[in-house]
Amino acid sequence: MVAHGMPREAHLALGGRHLLASVDGALFWPEESLLVVADLHLEKGSSFAERRILLPPYDTAATLALLTRLLLRYAPRRLVLLGDSFHDRRASQRLAPSDREALLHCLARRDVVWIAGNHDPDPPQDLPGTALAELALGPFHFVHEPSPAPLPGEIAGHLHPVARIATRGRSLRRRCFISDGRRAVLPAFGAYAGGLNVRESAFSPLFPQGFTAHVMGDDRVFAFPRAKCLGGG
Repeated sequence: MVAHGMPREAHLALGGRHLLASVDGALFWPEESLLVVADLHLEKGSSFAERRILLPPYDTAATLALLTRLLLRYAPRRLVLLGDSFHDRRASQRLAPSDREALLHCLARRDVVWIAGNHDPDPPQDLPGTALAELALGPFHFVHEPSPAPLPGEIAGHLHPVARIATRGRSLRRRCFISDGRRAVLPAFGAYAGGLNVRESAFSPLFPQGFTAHVMGDDRVFAFPRAKCLGGG
């Protein structure tokens, strides 16, 4: 079980509860022993290969290796996958045997919820867990895409937030969690998932009063107000 307060995570206040934002891009709810990740986009590399866009075919293995480490660290009873777990409807069929075995190992002996995403709206085939459009649990609503109207306690993915921060005369672009205490958007977890700058217009209506970007550093999570996040890039 994780030792809380370690430097590899930061407290994120949401819905009157304190969650742990991991430097690796997962959110942990200690009270419920629940780990949530968003946008794994498994088999994105093989999807690109079908369109003759060749990328190193190791994204699924790298993503599952990171998820495995987090599951060992937190030992959650519940795992919530916030949609776009697979890059397309046929992605699960393209899993290499070793990757399927690694995924099954991640899913074993815990309560798994697959939230439907826009890339993977159908329930995953031949994999354990419950497929839902959204999950309401305690003060939280777990969804893939943030709702237009603020839903208290909403935890979403979909937008792949990244922040660009100026530090020591240069700027760094990193994945991040963003939250205003009422709702949170998680970073994309997948190795090839990419990201959208938090100063882009897609985020403005979701956080009209501003937000805090919890930025993933090399070994800890740093908090920056919206005003410190740079546009572009």
